[in-house]
Amino acid sequence: MPSISSATGEAAAQQRSSSASAAERPLPPMTRDRPFAWLLLITGVVGWLASGTLVLEKLEVLKDPSHVTVCDVNPWISCGQVMQTWQGSVFGFPNMFMGIVAFAIIITTAMGLLAGASFARWYWLGLQAGVTLGFAFVVWLWSQALYSIHILCPFCMVVWAAMIPLFVWVTVRNVTHGVIKLPAGPTRILGDSGWIITALLYIAVVASIFFAFIQVFIGTSGY
Repeated sequence: MPSISSATGEAAAQQRSSSASAAERPLPPMTRDRPFAWLLLITGVVGWLASGTLVLEKLEVLKDPSHVTVCDVNPWISCGQVMQTWQGSVFGFPNMFMGIVAFAIIITTAMGLLAGASFARWYWLGLQAGVTLGFAFVVWLWSQALYSIHILCPFCMVVWAAMIPLFVWVTVRNVTHGVIKLPAGPTRILGDSGWIITALLYIAVVASIFFAFIQVFIGTSGY
């Protein structure tokens, strides 16, 4: 019996040691509060400014349907033409108004973290849900621009560019901090792959644009 008790105690000690070492594993640098806050702030400000510019241009278009927006370059690159499509107002009002509100929340979260604030798990889950829905909506708009509308909106593309690292790093942050529960292996892999995933998504966007508008790039579009 003493030997059995000793073995049991040793197994329990090993389990506690393993749990402690997992808990002490350093977080990926980008998921620590200050670097993560700066990423939120930069992507939030970029997305907010792009959305704000689109709002101002949309107001001009509403006042004067013949208004030429600052990014009306040619038949293939035009914010004004995209604004006139039904995809530009999916929920009955211009999409960019959602961007103004959503990116303002991101900026507020960033400023809170930089000021030393600590947010509850429910807040991070809510932020994750919002960012995930926003990313899914951006992917849908991206597909519509490329394969249905066949027109690119430069300021919309800036919003796409901001949403990619925002979605990736909010997810990585929540997984590595235990807000989203995953096994240790996938958590470690995801924590080490944030920038790789971000780069692959950027490459996918660039490649999809190239192949969707290949006739423009090779000069067979007639323009």
